[in-house]
Amino acid sequence: MSYVVAVPEVVAVAATDLAGIGSTLRAANVAAAVPTTEVLAAGADEVSAAVAALFSAHAQAYQALGVQAAGFHAQFVQALNGAGGAYAAAEAASASPLQAVQQQVLGVINAPTQALLGRPLIGNGANGTAPGQAGGAGGLLYGNGGNGAAGVDAGVAGGAGGAAGLIGNGGAGGVGGAGAAGGLGGRGGWLFGNGGFGGAGGSTTLLGGDAGPGGAGGATGLFGLGGDGGRGGDAGSGSNGGTGGVGGAGGWLYGAGGAGGNGGVSGLAGAGGLGGAGGAAGLIGVGGAGGTGGAGLNDLGEAGGDGGAGGTGGWLLGDGGAGGHGGNGGGNFGGSPEAGDGGRGGVGGAAGLFGNGGVGGAGGVGGTNNGGGPPAGSGGVGGTGGSGGWIYGAGGAGGFGGAGGIAPVGSGGNGGDGGVGGNARLIGDGGGGGPGGAGGDGLVEGAGGGGGAGGSGGSLLGGPGATGLPG
Repeated sequence: MSYVVAVPEVVAVAATDLAGIGSTLRAANVAAAVPTTEVLAAGADEVSAAVAALFSAHAQAYQALGVQAAGFHAQFVQALNGAGGAYAAAEAASASPLQAVQQQVLGVINAPTQALLGRPLIGNGANGTAPGQAGGAGGLLYGNGGNGAAGVDAGVAGGAGGAAGLIGNGGAGGVGGAGAAGGLGGRGGWLFGNGGFGGAGGSTTLLGGDAGPGGAGGATGLFGLGGDGGRGGDAGSGSNGGTGGVGGAGGWLYGAGGAGGNGGVSGLAGAGGLGGAGGAAGLIGVGGAGGTGGAGLNDLGEAGGDGGAGGTGGWLLGDGGAGGHGGNGGGNFGGSPEAGDGGRGGVGGAAGLFGNGGVGGAGGVGGTNNGGGPPAGSGGVGGTGGSGGWIYGAGGAGGFGGAGGIAPVGSGGNGGDGGVGGNARLIGDGGGGGPGGAGGDGLVEGAGGGGGAGGSGGSLLGGPGATGLPG
């Protein structure tokens, strides 16, 4: 028996292409009609006239044949369009009964667990709908958790993401209402699945009241990735940016930790939010990276937020996560108040038994001084590198110091010091110190930051890390 496979969409595209070809051929025939059917004689003699008449007759015969071919082409395109529509109608007619049967079968399977435990055996959890409502749990056997609903109203936290069952991903947390926290990410499957992302914190626009923190990322079971933490909300006047959410833990046996959420931007005269810490790995896996600190608003010298710490690597094997970068400091107007300093880089995560320490985050850049008076903002200090594995592994490198801010008509800011390199433990080299940040340009240039000290080598075997270069 032979089988025929037809895709209605492909048939429709083919019919459209054929119609375009027909239009092109008709246009070419019309353009050639006059020059070919009315050929002028080359001379006044009878031979020239006979030759011209012969060519004209052939051209007229070709035009007549072209009209017939165009008619056949139009009929073929029409038939092809009809066939595509028939196939689509047949698919739709066959799909509806199958979908109904599928829903009936799932209903029978899920009825006992739904009645006893309030959740299905197979299927995805429902998404939250009311402000701040949590997402529903996924099926006990298979299914993703539903997403949490946004808080919408001021002060209402975002809904938490629903948890998965045995296999599935956790639902994402909802965005927080103004000034409220983002929802927590749902837990991934007990056997396999990733944790849900944390929801973003709610931003604020009015005086007072800090922006909401981001929700923590969801953890997971045996195998899977931790969910990323949500971003902190941006702040209004006189308040601080929200702190980024913590990354979720990776799988107990295998899986990387989730990244920490970034801090929110500061409000007027506030400070940037702190970056969230990266999630830890389980037995084998890499720690999550720390979130970047929120930036200063760049209005009244707002300071940048510090970067989040990197998550620890797997207990058995895995590198520590990188520290988050510090947020950039905000500038000022007229030289007063002082320009904001850059945030400190986050500390790199430590390794477990085997693995390298995470790299320290870079310090944020100092804010610009747009007038005389005090110098521009200083660059943030680089983060310390994470420790190497207890048995084997190098220490993480220290983070770069942030550059000092510039001052077009004043003194540039000082560069931040480089981060200290992480220490090795039993076997391994110490991490190199981070280079210092460059001093900011200005009528008087700022001083460069000092290089970070190198980490110590392993107690059994390994050399110390090199000192970082000065800025």
